[in-house]
Amino acid sequence: MKIKVDFDLCESNALCEALAPEVFELDDDDYLQLKTDETTPDNIENVKRAVAACPRAAISLED
Repeated sequence: MKIKVDFDLCESNALCEALAPEVFELDDDDYLQLKTDETTPDNIENVKRAVAACPRAAISLED
């Protein structure tokens, strides 16, 4: 599955980074960066939690 982020909605709250640090990271300017845009069997559960926790619904998964 592909990880999509609507950067216009993203407020860089870092909830996603806390839940899936292997995928999400805030840079030095507090902007969200994706380390990868693909899920794996190892990260899928953490990514799903990050999607559900995003307060602005800026993160989604696509087949």
